Amino acid sequence: MTQDILITTQGQAGRITLNRPDALNALSYEMCLAIEEALLAWRRDPDVALVIIEGAGDRAFCAGGDISEMYRTGTAGEYEYGRQFWRDEYRLNAFMASYPKPIVSFLHGFTMGGGVGVGCHGSHRIVCETSQIAMPECGIGLVPDVGGTYLLASAPGRLGEYLGLTATRMKSGDAIYAGFADRFVPQDEWELLKAALITTGDVTAIEEYSAPAPESELAKRQDQINRYFGGERLGDILNGFVAMPSDFADASLKVLKRNDPLAMGATLEILHRLRMGTPTIEKALELEYRFTHRAHEDGDFLEGIRAAIIDKDRSPQWTRKLEALPLVDVSKMLRPIPGIKLQFHQEETAMKIGFIGLGNMGGHMARNLASAGHQVTGFDTADVSIEGVSKAGTAVEAAKGMDVVITMLPNGAILRAVADEILPVMSAGAVFADCSTVDVDSARAVAEQAQALGVMPVDAPVSGGVGGADAGTLTFMVGGSAEAFDKTKPLFDIMGQKAVHCGPSGNGQAAKICNNMILGVTMIATCEAFALADKLGLDRQAMFDVVSTSSGASWSINAYCPAPGVGPTSPSDNDYKPGFAAELMLKDLRLSQDAASSADADTPMGQLAAEQYRQFVEDEDGQGRDFSAMLPRFVSRRRS
Repeated sequence: MTQDILITTQGQAGRITLNRPDALNALSYEMCLAIEEALLAWRRDPDVALVIIEGAGDRAFCAGGDISEMYRTGTAGEYEYGRQFWRDEYRLNAFMASYPKPIVSFLHGFTMGGGVGVGCHGSHRIVCETSQIAMPECGIGLVPDVGGTYLLASAPGRLGEYLGLTATRMKSGDAIYAGFADRFVPQDEWELLKAALITTGDVTAIEEYSAPAPESELAKRQDQINRYFGGERLGDILNGFVAMPSDFADASLKVLKRNDPLAMGATLEILHRLRMGTPTIEKALELEYRFTHRAHEDGDFLEGIRAAIIDKDRSPQWTRKLEALPLVDVSKMLRPIPGIKLQFHQEETAMKIGFIGLGNMGGHMARNLASAGHQVTGFDTADVSIEGVSKAGTAVEAAKGMDVVITMLPNGAILRAVADEILPVMSAGAVFADCSTVDVDSARAVAEQAQALGVMPVDAPVSGGVGGADAGTLTFMVGGSAEAFDKTKPLFDIMGQKAVHCGPSGNGQAAKICNNMILGVTMIATCEAFALADKLGLDRQAMFDVVSTSSGASWSINAYCPAPGVGPTSPSDNDYKPGFAAELMLKDLRLSQDAASSADADTPMGQLAAEQYRQFVEDEDGQGRDFSAMLPRFVSRRRS
């Protein structure tokens, strides 16, 4: 072990040297633990002002993690070694990102994978003429990890998608432009700079030795990268290559064809989730670990290592097809892991949460909160059991003494009745978060009642359906005070990918009904267009390929296409079994029209959509079907 890593204190610096030059300083599990131990010891050592981390030899700072042992144990069906490695490594990555003293990394030669984790999260990241930084994990059946998705999600435009999917190597100017490095210092100045840091303990010495960074080639191609890698899903990016042929598109597609489709699909999903919310390294690592935890057993990680490292035939046999990656497979890889939560050195205190309404949505949401380490007590009028959630006999029992009480209820009348029961027993200063979709008047009435009793109310309806509740990808539209929002946001981040504070109480419900009015109208328009295309003799796949990459693109066609066998997997591919039931869309459209009437707002398209869904649900066969089942309805109808 002493030969693999050298840890010393010199002058005012702690110095860590990765010392496996023949293995390109690949990071072993023992090296990770040794780095963490040193950083913990130096954190409060008054004699250590800063930390230097470097790699021995001329070829690499650190070309990745040592994955040979993961392959040996994984092929034997022993998955815990790899999972423990990742948990401890990710704890180290987060620790380095929040370390209270400067960490100066010298990134010469190859810095890849695990090397990014120990080299690119510190406060001062130095590159030189030989630097080549990349995240090549999709080529071996993994997502970019060790906090790499945090850096990728923070890169300009769609550069993160491009770098994550293609593993393009960044030279020094590119690395600085993309946010993986900070300063360019010519390599022949490095020893002088290190000596100055050791002697003074002052990172301002870096300024003296810095030189202008070389021009970034990635910056020159930014517009092109944005154009081709701006798709929501992997299929959208592939469609763009076809719709806009070019040498760049051909070269990019050639790389994507070599990589694992599942890993690339999950990489895109992680980046989009991070970018839609407020990216943090902890949230990035949590999402990455959901994938890596399952990578041996449910992914193609072992096959990727075999092809790249063991047999070196460079011909991995991936289990999913690039052109037909099931979205459900991506969703499964990124679901919270029951009973497991990454432990960081600055761990948040678990909250006591009451959850009332454990139906199709609420049950998944409560489970995800419990999986994240919170103490969740649930109640539902039906006798349901949710993994990790303690049962309460009444709503009052579920609410008493809790830090936060969350409700997921069918309508405003039931919300008012439940509020009458639980608000008087809730602790002063606790938060009452209603995630139901109800009328604005009910939301505001309950908020006033809560405030009068010293409880902080938020109305936080959700978008994303049962699949989003299960996968933890909901969007929350939140009304209430800034203080209440700040207290509940960590919970929204567990249950979803984005939470938007929309203003005072009732504004969350207002945002939800406006959003779903748009959704109802656009789904009808999408179904009408497909039915028209059929009758004009236009192939549905051609219709999708054009519209999904043109001005007619929308969530209704790109992510939830109502035409079976076209686009990403959706309820239309499952005989329209509901992901979001037509009767729920009717409820939301009626709420929008009630609100429009109350506010004296003219919403003719919303009114027409509400009437169309009323006919579909009440007079036809729409009850119990997905709201996208409007398509076969229009296909069978003639112009009146």
